Amino acid sequence: MSANSWLQRFTPRTEARARLYCFHHAGVGAAVYRPWLAGLPAELELVAVQLPGRANRLDEPPIARMATLVDALLPALRADFDGKPFAFFGHSMGAVLAAEMARALQQHGAPVPQQLIVSGRRPPHWPSNDAPLHRLPDDAFVAEIQRRYGGIPAEVLQHADVMALLLPSLRADIAALETHQPPAGRAPLDCALSVFGGSDDPLTPREHLDGWRGETRGPFRVRVFPGDHFYLAGRRDALLADLSVTLAPLWAASPTFA
Repeated sequence: MSANSWLQRFTPRTEARARLYCFHHAGVGAAVYRPWLAGLPAELELVAVQLPGRANRLDEPPIARMATLVDALLPALRADFDGKPFAFFGHSMGAVLAAEMARALQQHGAPVPQQLIVSGRRPPHWPSNDAPLHRLPDDAFVAEIQRRYGGIPAEVLQHADVMALLLPSLRADIAALETHQPPAGRAPLDCALSVFGGSDDPLTPREHLDGWRGETRGPFRVRVFPGDHFYLAGRRDALLADLSVTLAPLWAASPTFA
């Protein structure tokens, strides 16, 4: 696989002075971030991570271990760095992957995000009280995914052929989450950390959002938007406005790139 298969630019912005790498949630792909383009300033280039097993990478097997994902994505990200300041955003599963990527970069002495924004997920080291899903039979797996998370459109659920394409990557993503056990006592990150959540998301109550505080030595804040686990869709304008303000210092201090 080529390094750039991991990273999607829907509209390249070569004149941008900073970059936002976005990590998608389980069962979807990079395209979930395409609607964000219109709401972000020209100074910021959006780059969406595309995991294998979906969309243009459907012929590649999905990866079901978080550590394997981190190891595979790391060189692709490092090859994309060109001196521009950057930030990470990740929602749900993407929040964990974004945080682990930031930690891997820090451990390798590589450039790190100036801002890490995580959304809709408890801290990586917090155990789940729920029974694991990734080994359930297909019907039970899908039913439980819908009960806990929702998010699979009815028109997808009604078409067995579409679900057959979706299930391998969704199951692998859930397995990566459920089997991820970070070692105890890890050094915290050095970057600024913002934590977003939905006010009515039963998966990530406020104490889960606050629990990220120990993940960084840098500035920390929590913002709660009205909505459930997928508040991002209904509150996109407010979310992107917050991101634009939060990330403005990245390009304000960055030189102009030709």
